[in-house]
Amino acid sequence: MERYLDHLVLNDLANKVVVLTGPRQVGKTTLSRQLMQSFDRAQYLNWDVLADRMVLQRQSWNPRAGLLVMDEIHKMPNWKAWLKGVADGRRAGQALLVTGSARMDTFRQSGDSLAGRYFSFRLHPISVREWCEQQKVSPADALEHLLERGGFPEPCLAIDAVQADRWRAQYFTDLIREDVLEFSRLHEINTMRLFVELLRERVGSPLSLASIARDLAVAPATLKRYLEILQALFIVFTVQPWHRNVGRAILQTPKVYFFDTGLVRGDAGIRLENAVACMLLKQAHFLQDSAGREVALHYIRTKDDAEVDFAFSESNELKQLIECKLSDNNPHRALMRFAAQFPDVEAVQIVYNLRQEEFRNGIRITDAAHWLAQLAA
Repeated sequence: MERYLDHLVLNDLANKVVVLTGPRQVGKTTLSRQLMQSFDRAQYLNWDVLADRMVLQRQSWNPRAGLLVMDEIHKMPNWKAWLKGVADGRRAGQALLVTGSARMDTFRQSGDSLAGRYFSFRLHPISVREWCEQQKVSPADALEHLLERGGFPEPCLAIDAVQADRWRAQYFTDLIREDVLEFSRLHEINTMRLFVELLRERVGSPLSLASIARDLAVAPATLKRYLEILQALFIVFTVQPWHRNVGRAILQTPKVYFFDTGLVRGDAGIRLENAVACMLLKQAHFLQDSAGREVALHYIRTKDDAEVDFAFSESNELKQLIECKLSDNNPHRALMRFAAQFPDVEAVQIVYNLRQEEFRNGIRITDAAHWLAQLAA
């Protein structure tokens, strides 16, 4: 299955090291192997495979390989310095693609740096737009399918919902048992699992780590570290409240969502909100990675609890307000309030079961599936 980043990654490989990250089983290996077909003598090496690890440590790969794909090398000690040496020492014309299921934004930290040597992309689950383009279906059918299956390729392409559910059960077990264990200690796994289970029931709500810490009898600082691990592994992501003062926004309460909508425990409205959050984050990351635009995803909430589900900003200026509903055609009260407060900002209410598209009180009320299909990625 061709993915939305294939051509962009291929073009950038001609000029830079490309770093491709994203959740486990989101399709990074498949994308890499498809790109290998465009190069002579391409070679794929995975740090998790012992034989490949020895080749990586000895740097004994084929020097004439047109493309080297190195997977999960962030698990190697001192990998930044090692990769910098590989990038600088490779022969002219040799493309280098680095992939991993954990965030590699440590490039921006101190120490050996790849600054100026790489472009990065974050591969996301399948969206309405991508499923429409790949399967030639209507936006409504695409959104219904993604709400049932989630956006990861294997359950999306499974022959039935039972196979998708079996995949998800194993996927969740492997995430906790294998990936999380690399970042935490063995005795913490049970607490981490309970934490994830509680997060599955709190999707879309302001997240109080202090409250959950009391329930689990652990320190809030411990849960903060757990949350950072879950984010680093692309299991969950947080959406921060909008504030023109970025520092103040970071101090306020975030909302949490899962990259796999199938992991959400909640009613149809919560699952829809999670799916929309995933696609909006995919849009933001796509514009950041492919065009260098300073876009970000937020939500808005005031002290009197007026809240709008999502907001887009660019260059620290509010650009778009988005409220998602299952079937309510009436303009959302808080959305009307903020639309009046920010008259130059586009206000959209996307509705899953829409009776009639309208423009009321400065708000565009439109079909959720068709609106999502028009996003950039």
